[in-house]
Amino acid sequence: MLAEIIAVGSEMLTPHRQDTNSLFLTAGLNDLGVEVGFKTIVGDNPRHLIEAIHNALRRADILILSGGLGPTEDDLTRECVAESLHLDLHTDADAVLALQARFRARRMEMPPNNLKQAQVLEGAEILPNPNGSAPGQWLETVIRTADAQTHRRLVILLPGPPKEMKAIFAAQVQPRLEQLLPPRFLARRILRMALIPESSVDARTAPIYRRFTDVETTILAGHGEIQLHFLCTKDTQEQAEDRVDQLAELIEHEMGDDIFSSDGESLEEIVLLMLGLRGLSLATAESCTGGMLAERLTAIPNASRNFLGGAIVYSNDLKVSICKVPAKLIQQKGAVSPEVARALAEGIRERTKAAIGISITGIAGPAIPDGPDSGKPVGLVYIGLADAEDTQVKQFIILGDRDRVRLWATMHALEMLRHTLQ
Repeated sequence: MLAEIIAVGSEMLTPHRQDTNSLFLTAGLNDLGVEVGFKTIVGDNPRHLIEAIHNALRRADILILSGGLGPTEDDLTRECVAESLHLDLHTDADAVLALQARFRARRMEMPPNNLKQAQVLEGAEILPNPNGSAPGQWLETVIRTADAQTHRRLVILLPGPPKEMKAIFAAQVQPRLEQLLPPRFLARRILRMALIPESSVDARTAPIYRRFTDVETTILAGHGEIQLHFLCTKDTQEQAEDRVDQLAELIEHEMGDDIFSSDGESLEEIVLLMLGLRGLSLATAESCTGGMLAERLTAIPNASRNFLGGAIVYSNDLKVSICKVPAKLIQQKGAVSPEVARALAEGIRERTKAAIGISITGIAGPAIPDGPDSGKPVGLVYIGLADAEDTQVKQFIILGDRDRVRLWATMHALEMLRHTLQ
């Protein structure tokens, strides 16, 4: 089965709004064994939308449209689907009653144009919307192509607001698709690596995954991380799982410790898990990253079991007062130096009584014009890690803009923690 998703709305053709609905819908369809072959974004232009619908009906078994179901003049999805399929629209009495009840419950008078949302395609079923006024629609139909062949098509209309769209898809569309589609058994695995070039990973792993022609392998790169996604479909769940396990085992043997997760966990999740298994606590002292490392850690539920907290010691005065870094050391060596990174890691560890203290200091950009750090390159980062036995400091040169330097600095800090805990 092949699906196409059409996201409707001129706002998604501007720099200010992204189409995130299609990501959710793709995941849900893939779970059912349906491949998404095409995604299209169309503005609120009836001619363009009708053309997109015609193209989708010609090449996809399932067409899902999100957006364009509101009450305003530029909400045209119902009308354009009706014209594309040569169907009539009728006002559904139950949909009208549901709209009226929704406005009464909010003690609001319903504007006349909201009745537009009760218009239903001929032969379609209404998908009630518990979170909004625009119901979805489910239509099973037959089309005739230019070669006089007939083809069954499933057309699904969903509202654009993500909260509304997700609720309708999960509660009403997915169960219907499960009954309609033949059963398929899928197995997935995600291997994650940090701070390794994508080309290097592919060069080492391609000779392995190419042998597994029945497993779909995808390499994703971004934010300092490489992910290998494996997907396999078989007649039974056990066969699919076994095939994916075979491939993952060979890749893990090739990449070794470069793989930080074999079940999809994030790097910060793995670090917190390792701290928990060893009964260790952690505290952070961040300068150029401004709390980004602490934010990544605290985004994980129950991080407080092992992460005590941290300090954003952006100014030299706070480096001195909070982490007890000698002012003379900063004057002589500069805030961006291995000596200060060491002092910050040791200072935050002593201040918080943590088992491990980690520090990040660097130049994210622009360059520092004067003082002891002048002349040091943008992207220079020092990371210090102090525990009960030793303090280690590593230097990194991170190329890119300010955001990339800060993000990659946190990646290096987490990787440094992981390797130390191993």
